[in-house]
Amino acid sequence: MLPPAARRVSETVRVERAKRGHFGQQRRLSSRTPPWRPAAVLDDWVQREARPISLRQLTFFGRTLTENRLLSSANYVRTELPTRLAHRLRDMQTLPYVVVTNPHMSHVYELYYKAFETLRKVREINTVDDNDRYCKIITETLQEHLTVIPKLAMGIIECQSLMRPDETDKFMNTLLRSRISRRVIAEQHLALTETFHSPWHFPDAQQIQDPNADFVGEVFLRCNAKEVVQDCGRMAHARAEEAFGSDCVLPQVRIEGHLNATFPYILSHLQYIVGELLRNSIQAVVERWAHLPGDPAPVEVLLCEAPQHVIIRISDQGGGIPKDILPNLWSFGKGPRSHIHLENLVQVPKMAATMQELKPSTTSTGGIAQAANDERRPVDGSLSSLTYRPPNLRLGMGLPMSRVYAEYWAGSLELHTLEGYGVDAFLTISKLGNKNEQLSTRASMDAI
Repeated sequence: MLPPAARRVSETVRVERAKRGHFGQQRRLSSRTPPWRPAAVLDDWVQREARPISLRQLTFFGRTLTENRLLSSANYVRTELPTRLAHRLRDMQTLPYVVVTNPHMSHVYELYYKAFETLRKVREINTVDDNDRYCKIITETLQEHLTVIPKLAMGIIECQSLMRPDETDKFMNTLLRSRISRRVIAEQHLALTETFHSPWHFPDAQQIQDPNADFVGEVFLRCNAKEVVQDCGRMAHARAEEAFGSDCVLPQVRIEGHLNATFPYILSHLQYIVGELLRNSIQAVVERWAHLPGDPAPVEVLLCEAPQHVIIRISDQGGGIPKDILPNLWSFGKGPRSHIHLENLVQVPKMAATMQELKPSTTSTGGIAQAANDERRPVDGSLSSLTYRPPNLRLGMGLPMSRVYAEYWAGSLELHTLEGYGVDAFLTISKLGNKNEQLSTRASMDAI
C-alpha cells in the first residue's frame, strides 16, 4: 500500500488528468511518462523555504575570504540548491499531465530530478577537500543543465494550446527565475573557491596583483553603465555586420546623461539585457532605413542615476513594434511567429542565455564585451564557452528573458512603442545591491 503522501500526489495527478481530459492528446504528443517516485522525500524538501540573498550578501563571503567563510558559503549552497529544485519539481508535478509528458518538458523534469537526488545526498562540508569535491558536482550539474532553456521553450510552444497563456508564462517565468537563482549562487561559490586557491590569496603572496580586484566572485563591484553600453554596442554592431553584411550602414549608438553611474551587479546579466535591447533596435533601424534615403538614425541611450536606481533608456527610430507581435511581446510560447521560433530552437541544443554565446564567425571584432571580460576576469563563470547560437537566429526569447533578468534583482524592464516611429525601452536597476533576489520561496502552484 502506498504511503499517504504518495497517495496524495497520485490522486492529484489522476484528478488533473480527468479534469482536463487530455488522455488522447497525451498519447499523440508523447509516450515518455515520467517514472513513479516516492513523494515523501520531495515533500520534505518542499516544506523548506528558499533563503533569498542580495548582491551585498554575496560579496560579504568574498571580501575577506577565509576557510570558514568558504565552508559557510558551500553549506549555504548545499542546502539551497536541492530546496529550490524541489519547489520547481513540485510546480511541474502540478501541471496538466499531458504537459509534463511532452518530450521536452519530460527531459527538463528528469534533469531536475536527477540533480535533486544528487545534491540532496551531499553531506555537510567540513573541509576544503570536501568543498573541492562538491564543486566538481556543481560544475557537472551546471553543464548538464545547459539544455534546459531551449527544451523548456520548445515544450512551452508545443503545449501552448493545452494551458492558458497566462499560466504558461507564469510557469516559465518562475522556472527561469529559479534557474538564474541556482546558477548565481552556484557560480558565485565556484568563483570564490577559485579565488581561495589562487596564488594571490595566500598570505605569503601579498605582492601578487589580483587581476580580478573589481570582482568578488561573480559580482562586479564597479559596473559602469556607460562602459557596458559601449561594449554591448560594439558587440551588437559586430552581430549586425554578420547578419546584414559588412557593406551595410549601421546606426550609431549615442550615449548621454550621467556617464559615471556605477553600481554593483552581475555583469553577464546586464550585458544580456542591454545587448538584446541594442540588437533589436539596430535591426529595426537597419530594416526600416533599407527603404529610406540617407544614413540611419542613431540609437540613443540616456543614463540617469537616482539615489537608489540607475535608469537606462534606449530609444530608436525603427518604426515601432508590429501590431501582430505587440500583444504577446513578453510571452515565451504564444505569438504569430511561434512556429518559426520552434524550428529555430531545434538548432540550439544548449543555451546559457549570455551575450557571449552569440559568437561571430570571425574574430575581427576587437573591443567587444567579451574582450573586456577577458581582461577583467579570465574565467568564464557563465559557461557560455560551452554554448553557441547563430546571431541572426531569432528565438523569440530575447525580451521575455531580459525582463526575467531585470526583475531578478528587483529591477524592471518596460517598452513603449510609437507605431510608425520607434521604441523606447526603460531598464531600471537597483544600484545599492541591497535588494534580495526575487524568486518564489515556496512551490508557487501548490494551490492549483
